[in-house]
Amino acid sequence: MKYRILIISAMVLVSLSGCGNNKKDAAQDAAQPQQEAVTPLVTVSRAEVKKVPYSGTYSATVKANVINNIAPQSAGRIRKINVEVGDFVKAGQVLAEMDPLQLVQAELQLSNISNEYERMSALYKKGAVSTSDFESIELQYKVSKSTYDNLLTNTILRSPVDGVVSARNYDIEDMYVMGQPLFVVQQISPVKLMVAVSEKDYANVKVGNKVEVVASAVPGEVFSGSVSLVYPVIDAGSHTVSVEVKVPNRDRRLRPGMYVSADVIFDTRNAVVVPDAAVIKQQGSGQRTVYVLEDDGTVTLKVVEVGRHTGGEYEIVSGLAEGEMVVVKGHSALRSGIKVQVEQ
Repeated sequence: MKYRILIISAMVLVSLSGCGNNKKDAAQDAAQPQQEAVTPLVTVSRAEVKKVPYSGTYSATVKANVINNIAPQSAGRIRKINVEVGDFVKAGQVLAEMDPLQLVQAELQLSNISNEYERMSALYKKGAVSTSDFESIELQYKVSKSTYDNLLTNTILRSPVDGVVSARNYDIEDMYVMGQPLFVVQQISPVKLMVAVSEKDYANVKVGNKVEVVASAVPGEVFSGSVSLVYPVIDAGSHTVSVEVKVPNRDRRLRPGMYVSADVIFDTRNAVVVPDAAVIKQQGSGQRTVYVLEDDGTVTLKVVEVGRHTGGEYEIVSGLAEGEMVVVKGHSALRSGIKVQVEQ
């Protein structure tokens, strides 16, 4: 009798438990349609065809546009030094002065010959001096003037360009012995880059092509330049062609020796573009995707290949056609095949 009562009690408990589960499942089933009834709100944009730059990105090092080694033509004592390393100088500015003894002697000789030349010139015009005598004194004057001008240039040393003094190898009263130059002056406004452009782009690169330069030492800034020279031969080892790029560098923020990335813009081409907010980067894979709005109001996840990023837009190389509508806002609640509501 006891066993029969226990069996009946167990059956009642199982029955009651089953009823509880059924009620729970029924509640979940009732709530499920309410969750699915929530339609995500999204903002969309049309994929358009626009002209985008066709370019190649290359590494390069900044170089001075001009490097001048300042030194006299012959050995001599350095009497005066006017500038120091790091000084910015103007073209024609006096950098140093050498011992002027030879210059003073040449100046006296030129003065004497100049007076004689003027006297003979006046007599020659009157016919009182032969042509040979006049030409002889004229030649002496020209030689003396040339000697003086040469000594003047090599005694008072001037900068030939606007630039910065990057080296000074002697001190005042040192004897210059025609070894290292007294100064090195580098013109850094503009600067130039020597870019090794890939052989496949040789036919596309031309003088005047625009170049965008980014320096790791100057983050967040893009410098504009242009191709100034394309070398006529291709390196057989690297299969690249050397291209010279000039960058104005008016504020002198780029300095020789800096490592930069140069984006050479060869041309423009028509390409499908979308707002950069539409492109989703898949974590861990680097794959790019977009959600496309279908005619039935659902969205489909598509894998795309992106190209150049310009002005808040991505070039779509493949995976998307012109005119397709892409989601630019509201991605977080989406999955492929879900129905959405488009924000007007």
